[in-house]
Amino acid sequence: MQQDISNLNNKIYSNHNILLKIVNDLQKLMNYSKDNIIITNLGNIIKNMNNIINENKKNLELIRNEINKIYQKFDKLKGNNPIINSELISTDGDKYKGQVLNGVPEGKGICYYNNGDRYEGDWRNGKQEGKGIMYRNNGDRYEGDWRKGLAEGKGIMYYYAGERYEGDWKNGQQEGKGVFYYKEGSRYEGDWRNGQQEGKGIMYRNNGLRYDGQFVNGFPEGKGICYYPDGSRYEGDWKNGQQEGKGVYYHHNGDRIMGNYSNNKRIGKHAVLTRDGKVQETIY
Repeated sequence: MQQDISNLNNKIYSNHNILLKIVNDLQKLMNYSKDNIIITNLGNIIKNMNNIINENKKNLELIRNEINKIYQKFDKLKGNNPIINSELISTDGDKYKGQVLNGVPEGKGICYYNNGDRYEGDWRNGKQEGKGIMYRNNGDRYEGDWRKGLAEGKGIMYYYAGERYEGDWKNGQQEGKGVFYYKEGSRYEGDWRNGQQEGKGIMYRNNGLRYDGQFVNGFPEGKGICYYPDGSRYEGDWKNGQQEGKGVYYHHNGDRIMGNYSNNKRIGKHAVLTRDGKVQETIY
């Protein structure tokens, strides 16, 4: 009986989609026709069918609610576990195969979305919750924790271009601690907020350069230290990924240059403390 009810549910949505296809076919006929009378009649038919479809769509949820009530009554009478294996089809064309409770996904299941995405994993109250994998139509893949239909907890995102993020998620975005691996070999380790590198972090560049400090909106901003491959380093202020404000440059030969920076360049007067202890002044 439960399977019969599930099949009826799917037939209702299937008929709705058939009506939509008929309207599309009539629209094509109208576009090809050159007879004004035929065009007018077809236009009236399409208008009437659209009204039927809109009214039918309003009733679909009412029908589903009634089906759910039948599920519940039948389960009480039988005294069995109400979770069953079934197939569901939404009005948007999404197809779900797996465990169902009261007419919605519950337990293990797979959903094939009409845009080409696919989710495989745990469900609760009709939404992704628990462990699951989302395959995006662009080639991206997320594996990890879900809550109320969004990535939340620990997870890994594999990007189609070859990049990868491993770490914390909240409300479908990177949030907390995480590591991002770039395709060319660079790596960021640190804080994330609203899907951006923000807070305290370390950027390891594939050329040997390393930045250790504060980030805002994905760029070094605030206080930070940049270690260069030749052994030199800069300590000071940053903004929008560039040296901006007060800073000290420690040359690999032992000299120190202290002053103001703008757009990664020294500006104004700078005090130079040489490796042999002499103090000089240079204007940039």
